[in-house]
Amino acid sequence: MGFPRIIISALHGGSGKTIISIGIIAALRSLGEKIVSFKKGPDYIDAGWLSLAAGGPCYNLDTFLVSEKDVLNSFLIHSSKSNIAVIEGNRGLYDGIDINGSTCTAELAKLLEAPVVLCLDCTKSTRTMAASVLGCIHFAPEVKIAGVILNRVAGKRHENILRRSIEYYTGLTVFGALPKLDKQIFPERHMGLVPTAEHEWAKNSIKAVSKIAKQYINLDALDNIAREAANIPIGSASGKSSEENCLIKDKNQNLLKNRSKPKIGIARDSAFQFYYPENIEALASAGAELVFLSPLKNRSLPMIDALYIGGGFPETHANELSENALFRNELRLMAKQGLPIYAECGGLMYLGEELILEEKPYPMAGILPVAFGLSKKPRGHGYTIIDVSSDNPYFQVGTKIRAHEFHYSFVLKWKTDKKSLVFRMERGAGIYNKKDGIRYKNVLATYSHLHALGTPSWAKAMVRNAISFKKTRQRS
Repeated sequence: MGFPRIIISALHGGSGKTIISIGIIAALRSLGEKIVSFKKGPDYIDAGWLSLAAGGPCYNLDTFLVSEKDVLNSFLIHSSKSNIAVIEGNRGLYDGIDINGSTCTAELAKLLEAPVVLCLDCTKSTRTMAASVLGCIHFAPEVKIAGVILNRVAGKRHENILRRSIEYYTGLTVFGALPKLDKQIFPERHMGLVPTAEHEWAKNSIKAVSKIAKQYINLDALDNIAREAANIPIGSASGKSSEENCLIKDKNQNLLKNRSKPKIGIARDSAFQFYYPENIEALASAGAELVFLSPLKNRSLPMIDALYIGGGFPETHANELSENALFRNELRLMAKQGLPIYAECGGLMYLGEELILEEKPYPMAGILPVAFGLSKKPRGHGYTIIDVSSDNPYFQVGTKIRAHEFHYSFVLKWKTDKKSLVFRMERGAGIYNKKDGIRYKNVLATYSHLHALGTPSWAKAMVRNAISFKKTRQRS
């Protein structure tokens, strides 16, 4: 089947491929194309911008977190109802976790048989860009590099030298050339772009970069390249949707038979916004009714049977979270009564006793007897491999989980037995001394973010725990 698709990659991180990807997506959408966006690599912020530009979820394609078969399957399912798929790579084209380039964008391009467009940061460079591109072409000839987009071009003379050099030495098409932007349309923070949910003007930024893409990029040529991508055999993946792959029902005991759906709350606002859409889909497919709530705005906890709190930036909302004492206190009481809660990174921080910023304490939910501080440098950054080493309500002992972490926060005060940490980190920093996963009753909080397609048992456990808590509450 034909799945028009294109991958936007680069020679290195920071080349501007995210803004160019956003611009291409927004511009094509404004011209009437139905776009589905994907992000390669563990990322929430860039994915949020891509999602806003495309007008729909941005799905993750990561062969470290998810098997190649399920990555391909997810791509096929989510691309089937679009006109074109735009995939943003991560870091440089061949940058992976080892010398073989495992999990790099080039490997994804080979898996999807997708043409690649390289975004080149041309700052203070001319003919050397041609040499760099030529090296990428010959490094792995099976990767189809279709052309380049020049970025941060100093002027017309600079652009002409770049175009002539690249087209002469490489034979590739230059699809466009963007000048250095006079003003910063997309503000940045330590994790890259500022999240879209934090700013109401995000749509204006999308419109601005869409206009830039229309002005400086040959969108028709990109569209043609995407449509010329090789057909993908239907039998190359399982044919099941990501929802079906995550739909885990016990054949011997149908948990949902003759029962109303358990309600699983999802904390989603500008403080907690880091979720893979596949994770949310997995919970729904496993039988949950989803209830979105906000620890910032809700004054009380809705009637729910479990809670999922993802990552985000609670540190930028510490005062508001702290002031919402009614919600914090009710959540702490429900956790004590056994409410299943699964928290990741920012959610972990919120469940602690307090968040200390510049020596000022901000009370948090107080469910976990720890206090968190914030460092100027990352305390954990990259892929993680978790060995579940102790009993907990979500994963069997011995389970291996592939996930990722990126946090500047750290445990500043520890007021509990470290035996409550149920994860052993085979790869990654974790919370303390290569340990992670704080357990309290039916609460489990970790610095690592998992992907539901890579860890399908998680959705089943969430629903199972929610049903169990619901039954307990109905008996009481």
